[in-house]
Amino acid sequence: MTHTTPSRSPDQVTDLQQLRAGFAGEILTPADGERYDATRAVYNAMFDRRPAVIARATCDGDVVAALLYAQSARLPIAVRAGGHSVAGYSAIDDGFLLDLRPMKKIAVDPHTRRVRVGPGVTWGELDEATQAHGLATTGGRMTTTGVAGFVLGSGSGWLERMHGFACDNLVSARVVTANGRILTTSAGENPELFWGLRGGGGNFGVVTEFELQLHPVGPTIYGGMLIYPRERAPQVCRHFRDFIADAPREVAGGLIMLTAPPAPFVPAELQGRPAVSLLAAYFGDLEAGPEVLAPLRSYGEPAVDLVGPMPYLDLQAITDPGNPPGRRNYWTSSLFTGLPDAAIDTLVERADAATSPASVTILAPYGGAVAEVAEDAVPIGGRSAPWFYHCYGIWTDQDDARHIEWVKGTSAALRPWTRSGMALNFFTNVDEDRVRAAFGDEKYRRLVALKDEYDPENIFRLNQNVRPSSPPR
Repeated sequence: MTHTTPSRSPDQVTDLQQLRAGFAGEILTPADGERYDATRAVYNAMFDRRPAVIARATCDGDVVAALLYAQSARLPIAVRAGGHSVAGYSAIDDGFLLDLRPMKKIAVDPHTRRVRVGPGVTWGELDEATQAHGLATTGGRMTTTGVAGFVLGSGSGWLERMHGFACDNLVSARVVTANGRILTTSAGENPELFWGLRGGGGNFGVVTEFELQLHPVGPTIYGGMLIYPRERAPQVCRHFRDFIADAPREVAGGLIMLTAPPAPFVPAELQGRPAVSLLAAYFGDLEAGPEVLAPLRSYGEPAVDLVGPMPYLDLQAITDPGNPPGRRNYWTSSLFTGLPDAAIDTLVERADAATSPASVTILAPYGGAVAEVAEDAVPIGGRSAPWFYHCYGIWTDQDDARHIEWVKGTSAALRPWTRSGMALNFFTNVDEDRVRAAFGDEKYRRLVALKDEYDPENIFRLNQNVRPSSPPR
């Protein structure tokens, strides 16, 4: 089923003036020049798209007005929160871009350990607000990631082994549906829609407020980064695999095959060369941290050792330098059924074949609280998987095909040890088969039923789309 973009009628300019009259936020068109260009830019530079209208909402009323206008003008709709969608869902050509970034509400209640968050908030902003109270929830591993898309797509982060995915920590959400209704959802109110929002993406409406459960974390934790030359990667990966198998849930970590950065803490002879970075954190008693993570240092001396007491905020920002916006990105990911030596060796070999020095391959464990939540508790599955990987092709030249082929080749090489079910936020190419595989047949049917009820015309289709059972008129 395909959707064609309707042509715009001559009187839409007048209609837009009517929208401006009742819209509290900013409205931009291509005539606004540099301001328009700066606003339409997104994280992944592969998606350089030019919407006909950008509406920067400031409140629920703006969202309602924008949705009703776009449908009356027969403009396809893209919704932007953080703008971090690697699949380009927060960008659109010749359509209507609903930009939620001005909706920056953060209200922390330290007594109930909950926070109410607007859809324009990034994880860096939220972490800063909650850490003022020594609290946090499972959040993105990049501070520029938006809270909204992260939570709606399930949300994998450093705290997941202790507290589950971000969607497991969603207490309630306020949603504007395609017809302009404003609904509150929670376990006790519109519970089926609430279920669908916890990993089902932006298929059912625009979430204008998230209420999240917080947990005592930091402000100082024990953790950091070890870096080794790439030739030691197979042994480092095996060592970490064996360590994490018996580690308490308070331990988080992962391995990144990367190019060593030209940073002052990296030895000159390693800068610009292939390396493996081991990131680890312990969220238990700070004084116990050195003993708990000591086994990580037992495999030889690293070229860089930055493990020690550190602010939780610094851990959350630790990958930011390697992930600036404005580069071209093509991502894929999968769940491991196990992690034998052969899988590790293949992953390292594929990382060695990377076509860009900015590209990375990531290996990280699940376990702990992730595995303790029932598979049908939220739409996204894969909780029983012990490990997952991400392969991020990242580059600045125009030779897209070469870099994309490396990512696809990595996925194919690792297929003997992987399975479907990975959260869809980690894919640039998402088709209907991948969506179905991520959710599984039974949960996909539940999501289709929700789509039929709340968005039967598939107004919200620029996303990891669950299609309604009947084709839109």
